[in-house]
Amino acid sequence: MTHDLRLLAPALATWLAAAATTGLPGPLIYGLAATAAAASLYLLTTHCPPASTSPPKGQAPLHRNADTPEHPVDPHELTPTHLPNGDPPWQTSADNSRHPQQSPARPKNGNQRDRYFTASRLGDVARGVGGGRFERSLRRLVPIARRAEGGGAGSGNGWRLLAGAALACAAASACGVALRTTAVGTGPARELARAGRFATAEAVVTGDPRARPGNGRPVIIIRARAEAVERTGVRVPVLLIASDPRWLRLIPSQRIRLRGRFVPPRGPGLLAAVVIVRGPPAVLGPPSAIQRAAEHVRARLRAAVARLPPDRRAVLPAMVVGDTSRLDPELAEEFRIAGLTHLLVVSGANLAIVIGAVLGLCRLAGLGRRRAPPVAVLAVCAFVVVARPEPSVLRATVMGLISLLALLTGRQRQGLPALAAAVLLLVLVDPELARSYGFALSALATAGLLVLAPPWHERLARRMPGPLAAALAVAAAAQAAVAPVLVMLSGEIGAVSVFANLLAAPAVAPATLLGALAAVTAPFSPPLARVIVWPAGLAVGWIIWVARTAASLPYATIPWTSGALGATTLLLGAGAAALALRSRRLRLLTAAAMTGVLIGVVALRVIAPSWPPPGWQMVACDVGQGDALALSAGPGQAVVVDAGPDPAPVDRCLRRLGVTDVPLMVLTHPHADHINGVSGVRHGRAVREVLITPRTSGREARRTSGLRVDPAETGRQWRVGDLTLSVLAPLTTGPALSPGDDGTTINNASVVLVARKPGFSALLAGDVELEAQRALEASVPRVQVLKVPHHGSRSQDPAFLAAAQASIALISVGARNDYGHPSGATLALLGRLHTQIHRTDREGDIAIARTRSGLVTVPRH
Repeated sequence: MTHDLRLLAPALATWLAAAATTGLPGPLIYGLAATAAAASLYLLTTHCPPASTSPPKGQAPLHRNADTPEHPVDPHELTPTHLPNGDPPWQTSADNSRHPQQSPARPKNGNQRDRYFTASRLGDVARGVGGGRFERSLRRLVPIARRAEGGGAGSGNGWRLLAGAALACAAASACGVALRTTAVGTGPARELARAGRFATAEAVVTGDPRARPGNGRPVIIIRARAEAVERTGVRVPVLLIASDPRWLRLIPSQRIRLRGRFVPPRGPGLLAAVVIVRGPPAVLGPPSAIQRAAEHVRARLRAAVARLPPDRRAVLPAMVVGDTSRLDPELAEEFRIAGLTHLLVVSGANLAIVIGAVLGLCRLAGLGRRRAPPVAVLAVCAFVVVARPEPSVLRATVMGLISLLALLTGRQRQGLPALAAAVLLLVLVDPELARSYGFALSALATAGLLVLAPPWHERLARRMPGPLAAALAVAAAAQAAVAPVLVMLSGEIGAVSVFANLLAAPAVAPATLLGALAAVTAPFSPPLARVIVWPAGLAVGWIIWVARTAASLPYATIPWTSGALGATTLLLGAGAAALALRSRRLRLLTAAAMTGVLIGVVALRVIAPSWPPPGWQMVACDVGQGDALALSAGPGQAVVVDAGPDPAPVDRCLRRLGVTDVPLMVLTHPHADHINGVSGVRHGRAVREVLITPRTSGREARRTSGLRVDPAETGRQWRVGDLTLSVLAPLTTGPALSPGDDGTTINNASVVLVARKPGFSALLAGDVELEAQRALEASVPRVQVLKVPHHGSRSQDPAFLAAAQASIALISVGARNDYGHPSGATLALLGRLHTQIHRTDREGDIAIARTRSGLVTVPRH
């Protein structure tokens, strides 16, 4: 299968230019755009001499006489004798009949035929429109037309035209970025951000509010367009960060008034400011009629699925309209591990199903080829409004509209040119998409399906049934195309994703189609919609089972280097594998090596202890950017110290450890990354007592309602089985904490514990920083394990860390966190103390187990 690649270079140039120039100073971008435009103009207005003057294959040679020059024809010297039959280039077919013996054979190749007869077409137009004077004017255009159409892919002119077009698109893209950069880099919003001042603003919501765990309370992120700042009219994009749950009720297109602190955005981007908002929004007006209708459809779909099991009623709206408001974070993580996250966002597959269904209905209704595409276009527009214009939706929409246009005009539909056109148009309209990972994943997955899947299907079909070969080729091609970006983001390779997609594929179309039908039906007949979603729920249930089963498999994901280095090494490895597959000897060697690796992995799996390892004493749960520790207190029992920022991770960790009873839970201090996961600890478990810092502000009360709560006073001890917990800090009660206290003050009020069991001891230092650490230096006992305070931040006292004399240091930290934890200085300090460093962001859950030879660390990954 051949692809038309002419649009590929302009599309890539547009994308790369926007991505590379975003974040650069405006004048520099304008300079780069001008340079690219000048180079484009030069390439498009100059030409190379033709390599050969011979006519296309099958064409009669040119008749030359003594006066015919051997060098290329100058446009000003063009005469009728320069055409094969000696007639003027504008000679009509009727005139050519006078010389049948000299009439050239019509070229068989369509492209050659079109290029060769450009002159004749110009002549026909000249004779029909303007007569002799117009004929003479067009004489000069004939050679130019020949050069324009005669430069094929392999000629100099063809490549010059292609390079010129690519540079022109790059210049336009860079110019668009420069205009946006100038707009967001000046004006009152950016001035307030540079000064870090508070101000009142009016804005229009442009995206759905999204909640995620934060430091202190859930963080709600809203994309908006500022319309007025301190009564000055503006029109720039801003990012709002709020904490009041009433922000979650906003709908795109609503106009609001807010007050907050303006700060500069981090990293390159096209935002004027980030606004830290205080309090609820002041709604100034309702959403637009279109957005009200879209929200009505989404709300009715949520109501229609309300009787399904919890997981199914959360996943089905996500698959159909991208509504993830009810999705459990634990389930979303399982979809990610299984490589099925793409099913939880609306993409090209959803749109293809919708377009196919609409065209099928149009055919049943008797609408012809001319009337069906406009109906499908209306359906696509309605679908985009309901599903929200996310990057993947926009890419799929433009490709779908291009395909519908091809269907309407009767032209051949080609996927790769449609994809290139979609990328080119979307990045020119919204340059910020060039730095969107969602857009990149969507475009790469589509390219994989268009380029890799067909040849892979052809090869696989020789060895297996056609439907299975097609499904496997599609799943493998999409995964291979997006793997470098996924590795760059997550630092993992999905080992089971292809097979998970293969198993889930049969249920995707029924779930999506029935869900879309229910969404259309729900606003008019809720009872009928509830009937329709029942079989859709069965299909969704199968997909959920596949995701959970795949995620629970050992080595479902393989750790890899993240960032650009990880993507590069993965591409190099893939290239080496492709070369190996071309040689039979290398294939045998590769197969033998892979077999050896597989045998080794299985052997290690059999020999290595299961999770949790026997004799585990303490586990640092991987809860992201936060703390959650479990101390073994007997069969099925554990003392839990902190609960992390989210309920799902700590619940999973305790479930893997088999913990069903929590005799004691310690919340070291009232920060969200330590207390927000309390409900996960309580989920299906009995919690008997809770210890909190004596200086608490009372923020833990809402999460510990119904439980016995005691202050962890300095010097007190608690015994649970053979486990003893001693409180070292806070040294003084001091004044009670308040919501206005800064992070350091709250961190220094942390409960610091020493845990001891026969053959095991650990110092659990909470988040204490320099001041509290220095006050504790004299009272720190010697221990075997140190839980490094404050996620390994820079605020560490060397004497405090050295006093513990620990041989093992645990750092509970989130991958790619915004705080730069752990600090390089802290890691270097621990290295100088000859301490083994273990991090949850790299090793997952980390268990400390007791063996005959001493303590060992066993990471779950």
